Order: sequence, then structure tokens, then C-alpha cells
Amino acid sequence: MDKIEITGGNELNGQIQISGAKNAALPLMITSLLTPDTLTLKNVPNLRDVNQLKKILGNHGTDLTVEGKRANGNKYAGETYHLTARDIVDTTAPYEMVSTMRASFWVLGPILARCHEAKVSLPGGCAIGTRPVDLHLAGLEALGAQIELEDGYVIAKAPGGLKGGHVRFPKVSVGATINVLMAATLAKGETIIENAATEPEIGDVANCLVKMGAKIEGIGRKTMHIQGVENLEGAVHNVLPDRIETGTFMMAVAATGGEVELLGAVPETLTAAIEVLREAGVSITETPKGLLVKREGDSIKPVHIETQPHPGFPTDLQAQLMGLMTIADGRSVIRETIFENRFMHVQELARLGANISLNGDTAIVEGVKELRGAPVMATDLRASVSLVIAGLVAQGVTTVNRVYHLDRGFERIEEKLGNCGAQINRVSD
Repeated sequence: MDKIEITGGNELNGQIQISGAKNAALPLMITSLLTPDTLTLKNVPNLRDVNQLKKILGNHGTDLTVEGKRANGNKYAGETYHLTARDIVDTTAPYEMVSTMRASFWVLGPILARCHEAKVSLPGGCAIGTRPVDLHLAGLEALGAQIELEDGYVIAKAPGGLKGGHVRFPKVSVGATINVLMAATLAKGETIIENAATEPEIGDVANCLVKMGAKIEGIGRKTMHIQGVENLEGAVHNVLPDRIETGTFMMAVAATGGEVELLGAVPETLTAAIEVLREAGVSITETPKGLLVKREGDSIKPVHIETQPHPGFPTDLQAQLMGLMTIADGRSVIRETIFENRFMHVQELARLGANISLNGDTAIVEGVKELRGAPVMATDLRASVSLVIAGLVAQGVTTVNRVYHLDRGFERIEEKLGNCGAQINRVSD
């Protein structure tokens, strides 16, 4: 099993290419199930989760080709996928595939919409809370689906097809919004989704669906109106740059010092995080190619934040911010309001010398003068990269184990950081 070894103490200087967003690429790939035509996606990141979804879509009958590399191409540029689901040959998504990645559950809506039946295993993924699928199921039932749970599977049927309906989510859910949105594009009549999630990745999926012929109003808003159509067509779409990767590298630069230009970064998708980092003493300025990031002083100022659905501070950056605040000049308070079990990185950061105490959903981080390298264990995707950030500034060697978590959402992170001066290497047992 691979490990990441980091010898801390080096500034980061240079440029880093931001990859396509994992949280957009996965549902965009799944939209290919809604049409027999070819969907072409550009800027797809090469990630463990993406490769797992390729297998799942192939099991349903999707043909997928990946364009080869091009002469003089940027080796960090995303890949181009051509996905064609001419026929859905299997409406079942089996446990052994779905159990490793939660987003694969999102095939339920498109398969049900197109084939009028689907059988999908209850999902797996990072162990950061219960994240029940009841909102997905209630939303699809509002579109006329008949749903049963049997032996760990969701069995959904819609004789005669889905029908437009009124869906009001009692709480914001990215996954449920995406699932119902995709299903509604082929439902008969109008669907209204209230209290929809407004994350940029959902907007990216909606914009792609519009290119495919969907009729959607209210993209990026809490209320969306979808007028169902009989068929969707193929399209060409670019996956938007990854705001979570962008924020992660911002925090890495803030922790180590130096100056890094993040190529392709889109500040509009990351407003809350940029405001927090500026409050912490980080200079972030737009350039023609992206964002230039550097720490303004010799130390980081503490901050008080709580995670919120977009446009608030993203839960997917909470662990990284905590890694940065371990060396802040004072006390930071971080409240996690989205997932009830997303502080598993606290114990591992403490192994590096961090001073963090927990009180329910709140972490109190007392900044320390110095972290010390040690072996640590990644517990989930975002926790793993918080350990990388801490390792970049820790004295001595930090070894991050279980980096398969890291590979789920960060493409070639050791190369990107290494090119900017970090002493970081992947080691295989």
C-alpha cells in the first residue's frame, strides 16, 4: 500500500494547474445514462473515484473512450472522455461496485427516468457520517416512483415513466438535488425543486444538461424549475476547475509561505474560503491565468468559522483549514455543521503536535510554534490532505498512510507540490 513521505520546512513557489472538479466530473459522467447519444466531457481528472465510476457505468452498458495524450500537451491537463450509453443493458448497480463510492448511488435517478426501473445498492464511501439516502428517495417518490428497500438494495419502479412533481427538501443535500435534477429532465411535465443545493458543481451539471436539451430554469438558485423532455441528446462540456483542490493548495501555500499561482482557479466558486483566508493574513489576487496566493506576514492569524452549504464555508475544506490553523498565532474555533463525524483527523494532527480540543460539533485549535513529523493515518479523503498540509510545515519526516483516500480526490498531488519545492514523495511497500 502506498504512503506519502514529507520532509517539512520548505516554502512553496511556482505554479500549480488546478484539475477538473471531482464533485462535478462524477455526476457529469452519470448524465450520460440519460441519452443514447455520445456525451463528450473535457478536463476530467484522473482519480480513483472517476476510475471506479467508469466500471460502474460500463456495467450498465456505457461505452467509454479516452483520448490519448497530445503533442506538447500539459501533463496536468484533464482527460477527454466520450461516453455513449446507447442501451442500458443492466438496470442493477451491484453492492460490490456501489459500496466503495457514495456518488455511484446517483445512477438511480437517470436509470429510473430512462428505463422506468432501477435496482441500486445502498451506498458506501468516506465514513464521515450517516448521510442517509432518504432525501433522494423522497424526491424520486414525488416524481411518481414506487420504491422498496430489500436486502440492502433500493428497488425503484415508475410504470409509464416519471411524472413532474413538487420536491421540497427539508434540508440541503447536494446528492439528492443532483439525483432528482437528472431524473426530472426526462419526467413528463414540470418539476419544481425547492431548497435545492446551490454548489457550483450542481450548476455545472445543470448547464451540461441544458446543452443536452434539458429545460431548466433557476440554475444556481434555491428553487429550480425543470420542464421534462422526451429525449436528451449528446453534447460537449468542460468540467469546471476543482474549487476544493484550489482551496487546499491555497492553505498549503499559506502554511509554508512562498508564492504560488493556481492556474485555472475560479474565485467565484470559492468566495467564503477566500474571505476566511484573507482574514487569516493570506494575499489572494486574480491573475490572467488564475489566482496568485502568498502569505502576507510571518505568521497565520486565527479564525472562527462554521461550515455551511454553499455559498458558506465548504465542509470539504474544514480539515484543511484545521491543518493550517494548527500553526496560527492564537486560538481558532471551527464548527462542523454538515457531517457529524468529520473530526477524525483531529487525533492524527495531534500526533504531529497540534493542540486541538473537541466539544461536540466544535473544534478549538490552539496554534503551536512547531509541529513535529510522525507517522499518521488518513481516515477519509479531506482528512488525508489536512495531514499533508501539516506535514509540509512539520519538523522532520511525516509519513501519511492509507493514501488511497488521497487518490480518490487529488490528482498527482505529490508531483504538483514537489514541482513547487516541497520535499514530498510517494513510497510503495
